[in-house]
Amino acid sequence: MRFFRRSLIGLFLLAVTAGLLALGGNTVYSALEARWADEPSQRPARERVFSVRVTTIEPGEITPELTSFGEVRSRRTLDLRAPMGGTVLELADNFQEGGSVQKGQLLARIDPVDMQAAMDVAQTDLLEAEADLSEAQRGIALAKDELAAARTQAELRTRALERQLDLLQRNVGTAAAVEQAELAVSSAEQAVLSRRQAVQQAEARLAQTETLITRRKINMQDAQRRLANTEIFARFDGRLSDVAVSAGRLVANNERLAQLVDPLALEVAFRVSTSQYMRLIDENGALISAPVEIRMDVLGTDLVAEGRLTRESAAVAEGTTGRLLFAEVSEPKGLRPGDFVTVVSKEPALSRVVLLPSAAVGPDQSVLLIGGEDRLELARVEVLRRQGDDVILRAPGLQGREVVMERSQVLGAGIKVNPIREGAAAPQEPDLVELDDERRARIIAFVEANTRIPDEVKTRMLGQLQEAKVPAQMVARIESRMGS
Repeated sequence: MRFFRRSLIGLFLLAVTAGLLALGGNTVYSALEARWADEPSQRPARERVFSVRVTTIEPGEITPELTSFGEVRSRRTLDLRAPMGGTVLELADNFQEGGSVQKGQLLARIDPVDMQAAMDVAQTDLLEAEADLSEAQRGIALAKDELAAARTQAELRTRALERQLDLLQRNVGTAAAVEQAELAVSSAEQAVLSRRQAVQQAEARLAQTETLITRRKINMQDAQRRLANTEIFARFDGRLSDVAVSAGRLVANNERLAQLVDPLALEVAFRVSTSQYMRLIDENGALISAPVEIRMDVLGTDLVAEGRLTRESAAVAEGTTGRLLFAEVSEPKGLRPGDFVTVVSKEPALSRVVLLPSAAVGPDQSVLLIGGEDRLELARVEVLRRQGDDVILRAPGLQGREVVMERSQVLGAGIKVNPIREGAAAPQEPDLVELDDERRARIIAFVEANTRIPDEVKTRMLGQLQEAKVPAQMVARIESRMGS
């Protein structure tokens, strides 16, 4: 019995050993098979070729654009103020925020009772002064007539005195008669003097009356002006803004009722740097009348208007830099005072320059050119302007050369590239093939069993293999590794 038991144990150990040997041989064979299917781990080194977009340098004439931001203003703005205090009796129907008014239209009327009474009083005073003037004119005429009569009387008395003296010389007259004639002459001269004084008094009264009439006319004109100021008219066509009054309200003297704005006489005020300003002046230092384009983005739709530079600020405001420029808007097209807009100014044109993307120029003002065997070459250029995502540069001696439009850190001089020229045909889609179920399953099983493929790449390949059509190049590459 002991021999039989030991025999069975020996057979069992022999069977286990044979099984382990078979399992080990199968594992070794599977590993060799997988290694035979894989590519050699050391591949021959190949030069990496990058695809780049290129364009040809063709110098020409370019008009640089200067972009800034500004505010729309009105060149004609008028404050409507109450010339005097009072109650607002009447307002125009369109005297409201945004109301359109016409030149000469009556906008508001203030209670004119007090001004009308003042004008009536001034008119009455003027009539009274005019009556006094007529009386003074008649009085001076009478005084002049009395003066003429007194002078005639004095002449008669003088001739009578001369006659008495002649009689006295001929011993015909008497001394008493001569003395009486002399007294009569003296009395006549005194009367003439009195009449002259009366004439002067009449003339002074006339002058005072004329001065009074002038003063009363001034009062009359002031009363008329104050009465006329009770009515407020529009000075030009425009729209009302900041309306702050209603009918029946009591307003104070010089209180602002509203603001009249001309919506067609618009201009844009925008600020530029000093270096940008220097490019907008001529050789005499005067601002050029350059055209500008005014744009305002409204929910994806641009309001565009044309304009032209007109003037610049006289001084730099405290706390600011650069220059404040003004551009007249030729056609507002929906713009309103207060809008925040983008202003694009046209600078003088530059000749023999090139426009390239900003990504094509390095920080050292260099570009990459396509040289022999499609290898990159480094060349220096002169950057003149930067506008948006583009640059304007001067590239002497590079006319007709192809330049890389987008530089990256992996690109440099001597690197071989695959140039993609502008206007070239788009690359064709890869060829696709249809796989039967057995072939598809075999390829999928091989990809899943391959441990050398990264997980991300394996996931992408399995996704492509599940499609109805699979890229032929990928299928050929996998099957070559499978050994089929």
